[in-house]
Amino acid sequence: MLNIEAKTKLKPEEVIKRAVDFFGPKGLKLSVKQQSPDCAYFEGGGGGVDITACADGKQTSVDFTSTEWDNQVKEFIGTLR
Repeated sequence: MLNIEAKTKLKPEEVIKRAVDFFGPKGLKLSVKQQSPDCAYFEGGGGGVDITACADGKQTSVDFTSTEWDNQVKEFIGTLR
């Protein structure tokens, strides 16, 4: 299990939109089990990815919890910079 935080200049809504594109049916084909403007939860392949994005001044803090998708979460974080 991986718990990691990242910072980005993107708005929370944009982070979640990109996460759905990356992890969801168009990307890694995980099922979108929950989605709102500031969080999303994906399941598939025996694991899951939980993402929460919160505005923090001029930046957005993004918290990730991953089971079995750690490398893909790290790859996604690289796209937020």
